[in-house]
Amino acid sequence: MNHERPGSNALSILNIAGYQFVRLGELDQLKESLYQVASELHLKGTILLSEEGINLFLAGLETNIQSFLAFLRNDPRLASFQTKDSWSATQPFRKLLVKIKKEIIRMNHPTIAPEKGRAKFISPQKLKEWLDRGQDDLGRPVVMIDTRNGFEVEYGTFKNALHFNINKFSEFPQAIEAHLPELSDKTLVSFCTGGIRCEKSGLYLRERGLEHSYQLDGGILQYFEDIGGDHYVGDCFVFDERETLEPSLAAKPQGRLKPKKNQA
Repeated sequence: MNHERPGSNALSILNIAGYQFVRLGELDQLKESLYQVASELHLKGTILLSEEGINLFLAGLETNIQSFLAFLRNDPRLASFQTKDSWSATQPFRKLLVKIKKEIIRMNHPTIAPEKGRAKFISPQKLKEWLDRGQDDLGRPVVMIDTRNGFEVEYGTFKNALHFNINKFSEFPQAIEAHLPELSDKTLVSFCTGGIRCEKSGLYLRERGLEHSYQLDGGILQYFEDIGGDHYVGDCFVFDERETLEPSLAAKPQGRLKPKKNQA
């Protein structure tokens, strides 16, 4: 991804978010080495590790971020690790955390294993074509499915997107079950902030027999980067002190009414 800093020279902090579903072992050793390198480079944020992969949100000076990514990609399992980038004037994280979890994004549905293969995905460009036209290439109506928690949806979402006001992602399968009949004749595009939840939701939709279902590749942030705000209303919540990003990927000015955060 392009690391070019937009606009003001005051935006000196590079923020990266990335995940990769890949079978990982020796998690304690990996945790220790990643913490040591990130700490020495004065990075802050969170790295989640599990046997199914890695998920991270980090921020720091660009040269330090690049040094960390070089170290990470030196591991053959993570050689193709990609990030989504944005800039801020200040460090949006308070400390550095590296944690080992059962899942890097919890769904509590063991048959869903993205490290064994992805669901079908759609690019932001193709999605915009469908939304402009009001139907997919086969003439089927398109329904956007927001997989995020209810408080995230309050900040912004795609126009007319279906959401379930869930409190945590592990509630998503049950929510879908209640809507299966009305979705069976639609083309479905599930989306989330950066794509990680859709790696599982997309597979789940297919598992439930919804064959015309896709995940938005790269999530809302990739859509913002490639397309902008077309067909999207509001901002995108992010889990750091910037709180939200506008379609330009700039941090939203603070001082707004903030919905209650539930990160369960």
